[in-house]
Order: sequence, then C-alpha cells, then structure tokens
Amino acid sequence: MVNEINQMTLKVRQFSEERDWLKFHNPKDLAIALALEASEVLEHFRFKEEGDRIGLAEELADVLNVLLRLADILEIDIVDFFDKKIEKNALNYPIEKAKGNNLKYTELN
Repeated sequence: MVNEINQMTLKVRQFSEERDWLKFHNPKDLAIALALEASEVLEHFRFKEEGDRIGLAEELADVLNVLLRLADILEIDIVDFFDKKIEKNALNYPIEKAKGNNLKYTELN
C-alpha cells in the first residue's frame, strides 16, 4: 500500500510539473482546493439518499489527488501519519466504550 501511495504521489507531482502548476500549488490554495473538492462529493447527495456512483468515484479521486499533492508539497509522509492517527484514534475510541455509538471521545464514559 505504501508503494502504491508513493506511486500515486509521483503521478500527481509529474502531472503538476508538466503543466508548470507549482506556482499555484502552495499549501493555502491546495487546502482550499481540498475543501472545494470535498464539497463536490456532498453535491452528489443533495436531495438524494444515494449519489451517482461514477460521479462520486471521480470526486473522491479528485479529493485524493489534491490531498496527495498537499502532503507532497508539505513533505508530510501521509502513510506514516495515517498509521499514527489510527493508533491515536484507537486510544481515544476503545472498542468497549465506542462500539455502536457515535459520541466524541471526550463524551465517552
């Protein structure tokens, strides 16, 4: 999986470099783009219970594209931090307290 994410990151970087987009890919603008792409995922559910699967897949790919580019620009090892965050979440949401409810970790007894 790490190798696949690294390959995807390289593809996104190459795509951007070939188009001379580095000047547009600063952290602020990429963070804005990430929020905008995520909102496009929401559009597929507006006034519907289910969204168009192909359209959703394309929007999710756009979110991943921008996320990988932002992590790359910031030199963040997203796989490493993903693993660390899962471990942290496991501590914050122990199975015996979190299973079957959606309370925030600060509200779990």
